[in-house]
Amino acid sequence: MEKNIKFPVVDLSKLIGEERDQTMALINDACENWGFFEIVNHGLPHDLMDNVEKMTKEHYKKSMEQKFNDMLKSKGLENLEREVEDVDWESTFYLRHLPKSNLYDVPDMSDEYRTAMKDFGKRLENLAEDLLDLLCENLGLEKGYLKKVFHGTKGPTFGTKVSNYPACPKPEMIKGLRAHTDAGGIILLFQDDKVSGLQLLKDGDWIDVPPLNYSIVINLGDQLEVITNGRYKSVMHRVVTQKEGNRMSIASFYNPGSDAEISPASSLACKETEYPSFVFDDYMKLYAVVKFQPKEPRFEAMKNANAVTELNPTAAVETF
Repeated sequence: MEKNIKFPVVDLSKLIGEERDQTMALINDACENWGFFEIVNHGLPHDLMDNVEKMTKEHYKKSMEQKFNDMLKSKGLENLEREVEDVDWESTFYLRHLPKSNLYDVPDMSDEYRTAMKDFGKRLENLAEDLLDLLCENLGLEKGYLKKVFHGTKGPTFGTKVSNYPACPKPEMIKGLRAHTDAGGIILLFQDDKVSGLQLLKDGDWIDVPPLNYSIVINLGDQLEVITNGRYKSVMHRVVTQKEGNRMSIASFYNPGSDAEISPASSLACKETEYPSFVFDDYMKLYAVVKFQPKEPRFEAMKNANAVTELNPTAAVETF
């Protein structure tokens, strides 16, 4: 896609020093106008990222590839004679970190892989909380406000979706992951730096999210759009398949706790806010059946619990 649009890349090291104001302004603009940005110099050790990538790709080859091929056969997708709109071309498993880890319950992971993912997950958890405080600063909210809202009475939920998007013989016939917004809070993505595929919808056009070495892609979920009363946006995104290469994607979701009460922050809300108030778990129950539909009907439905059943269901999703 040839577009003269510069995707926002934020160097977090510039938060210390004379470029702090410009860096904070770049983060704010990205949250308001993109719903996405990419961060570098974020403090995650490069050797850890290298190990996680290496072991994730090894795990796919050893434990996931045959399952993916079996899935293609079971769904009649080996030849892709027609466009497919109800299945994603992806191989996935989930790790839950908070409130209770399932890291040692997931089968076929080596001890070395579990140890690396535990370390990686904890560092991403800390990074997510630091980023939430940066958003608070930009929004004029007290430090810790978003973390407090997300906490509920049980603490936040935090989990990782580990995905591979294998080469596809007919990319025009099927998506790696169909277009959607993310339901939760803030998402931190460690993506393949060689095989592209992630796109976001901006001003009616699909824009590539560039693969950058040792970067983390940040995007905002529906809950942050509600809490900021629409100042910050969750944005539709998708994964397109590629004829060559197996794309790795490790997306970690820092979400509110199940009983967290979500509503527009009082300092950001006008007298007649368009956004609803709800308990996060109730929103997730709705999202699980309408993930691939637009977010606006979900927001409207949360204003009226009876309207939830009127939305057409699709496949359920992991909510950690």
